[in-house]
Amino acid sequence: MKPSVSDFEAIGLALAGFTFWVLADSTIKMIGRSTLPAYEIIAFLGLSVVICLAAYAVARGEARLLWPQNPRFQAVRSCLDLANNLCVVIALRHVPLTMFYILIFTAPMLITLLAAIFLKEKIEARKGLAIIAGFAGVVIAVNPFGSSQPGDWAGYGACAVCVTCFSINMVWSRVLTRTETPESLTFFSGMVMIVAGFCAMLWHAQPLGVRLLAALFAAGAFCALGGICFFVALKHTSAANVSQYHYTQLVTGALVAYLVWHEVPSLSMVLGGSLIIVSGLYIAFVATRVRSEALRPARQENRLPE
Repeated sequence: MKPSVSDFEAIGLALAGFTFWVLADSTIKMIGRSTLPAYEIIAFLGLSVVICLAAYAVARGEARLLWPQNPRFQAVRSCLDLANNLCVVIALRHVPLTMFYILIFTAPMLITLLAAIFLKEKIEARKGLAIIAGFAGVVIAVNPFGSSQPGDWAGYGACAVCVTCFSINMVWSRVLTRTETPESLTFFSGMVMIVAGFCAMLWHAQPLGVRLLAALFAAGAFCALGGICFFVALKHTSAANVSQYHYTQLVTGALVAYLVWHEVPSLSMVLGGSLIIVSGLYIAFVATRVRSEALRPARQENRLPE
């Protein structure tokens, strides 16, 4: 039976998802120029994501996919996600959007290191060199010995925490996805954001105008739409087919930053970002090749006559 969505259409959906995520980050950056506390932004983002995902699941008759199989493990993962999202809000207030994506794209390298430590995955010499090259790209992009840096050290620190939480989260999610659906992972994270954010608002809450409220729900809707497009893409093609297109966010983010805030990337940002992207793509290529070689014996067995 012919699949309802081809590989090219699935890749298109993934690209749409990545673009929606850039729009979400751009909207959060605009909201960050207000005096709204980070926890209040997180509260309304979580509320918007939960509403959008619930509406999508109910419309498709798949509401059961939102419920976690192991709430305790999901709670641990969602707390990491909460810390990650809080640091995203803080980082976007202190660094340009392009620099934010350059630093965020160090995550695949850190994930590879963490997977080697906790999941006992081997790191080849060439992959190790790619990781070193990627982190060298960070130093070039940040240009710490230059006369001026794009952003400040509070933003760089928030990005570092964000990448760390995200990377640990991804390694942990490799275990959780054996029993949990991607929809439930996102939905549960949204619920934790709501609880944590609104509890913090009991201590102090900034009044919201109509424009800010609309922007918050728009950012949450972009997050949810990005997740939906990405999940649908993964249903119809392999993760390897779409993972490399994740780096289009750097190009899209740089374009949005130029059009909205007139931010022009410096030469060091372009050189460092290019090195990070090449390193990340090589790591993804090696992972795909290893996975393909591991599956080859099973494919050959299936071809043998009975």
